[in-house]
Amino acid sequence: MTDYFINFELKENTLDIFTIRKSILKSINKNLKFFNGSLLDIGCGKMPYKKYILKNSSVKKYTGLDIENALEYDIDIKPDYTWDGQSIPFEADSFDTVMATEVLEHCPDPELVLKEIYRVLKPGGVFFFTVPFLWNLHEVPHDEYRFTPFALERILKNAGFRNINLKATGGWHASMAQMLGLWVRRSPMKAGKRKYLSLFLKPFIKYLIKLDKPETVTFKEGQMITGLYGLIRKDR
Repeated sequence: MTDYFINFELKENTLDIFTIRKSILKSINKNLKFFNGSLLDIGCGKMPYKKYILKNSSVKKYTGLDIENALEYDIDIKPDYTWDGQSIPFEADSFDTVMATEVLEHCPDPELVLKEIYRVLKPGGVFFFTVPFLWNLHEVPHDEYRFTPFALERILKNAGFRNINLKATGGWHASMAQMLGLWVRRSPMKAGKRKYLSLFLKPFIKYLIKLDKPETVTFKEGQMITGLYGLIRKDR
């Protein structure tokens, strides 16, 4: 079975998810050296990065947390703990690492959730996260926000975090690649047309992804981004 989170290729049937999944994994890899000790995965779903992180980082204990009525991605994989989306059921200073990949956009009150994350992080612990900026409505009606870097920085500060350094998961080229992929795989069209257009657009999408240099993106007027990620260390 193809792993659509860790090991997968750009194919006609992955044009919609390839750009975002590749960028999330890339952002994780850039920060794995900071992951250690006990890790809490908030909004964990089927914990697709668990084995990868345990194998490639200093994390020794991985705990998955999700809401009880979360979208069921795999009937055989359940979170280790459930919560109400407001109060994380752990004591203060419990975890060395907290991660939330593509989660904060689903929180009705993200600042409240971030305050809880700050509370359960040990002093000196790290919080890693990703959020989408360019993405279709999903998990409706539980799709709440698309964050600009400026709004996200503000609510992170309000939650207690300092020394915030946000980065783009992709710039203009990746944005176009992602939009083309979403359009050809998810917009309403006949199956034959979708198949033909997917074959036609695949090399263009591949070329755009190759051109993209997210590390050069600055948050200036007119800039387009696919999403954001960051790693923040809680003050000791």
